[in-house]
Amino acid sequence: QIQVVESGGGLVQTGGSLRLSCAASGRTFRLYGMGWFRQAPGKEREFVAAIEWSGGTTYYADFVKGLFTISRDYRYSTMYLQMNSLKPEDTGVYYCAATTTTIAAGSRWYASSGFDYWGQGTQVTVSS
Repeated sequence: QIQVVESGGGLVQTGGSLRLSCAASGRTFRLYGMGWFRQAPGKEREFVAAIEWSGGTTYYADFVKGLFTISRDYRYSTMYLQMNSLKPEDTGVYYCAATTTTIAAGSRWYASSGFDYWGQGTQVTVSS
C-alpha cells in the first residue's frame, strides 16, 4: 500500500513558477512509477508528466514539454513538478499518482488507469 500527499499549489501570475511536491509513504520500495495529472474546471482529468521511479525515465504531455520538469528524490520518496512560464490554462487541481505495477506498454504512462494510488490534489491557479 502506498499513500501520496501533494503540496506546493497556490496562486501565481501568468509567467510565474510553482514547484509541486508529492511525498510517498508506505511500501515505497515497491514503487514503479509516479506521475502528475491535472483537472481544470469542467474538464476531464489529463496527463501532465510521469517518471519511472528507479531509472528516472520521464514522460511529458506535449503541452508542457520545455515548460514543466518532473523529478524525484529517491532517498526521500518524493516527486516534484517544476512548472515555469505558467498560463491561465494551467489552472486546475493537480493530482499526484503512483503505481507499484510494472508499466510495460509505453502508452500506459499517459493514462490515469496506469496508476493505482492517488492523492487528494493541490490547487494551482494562474491569474491573467
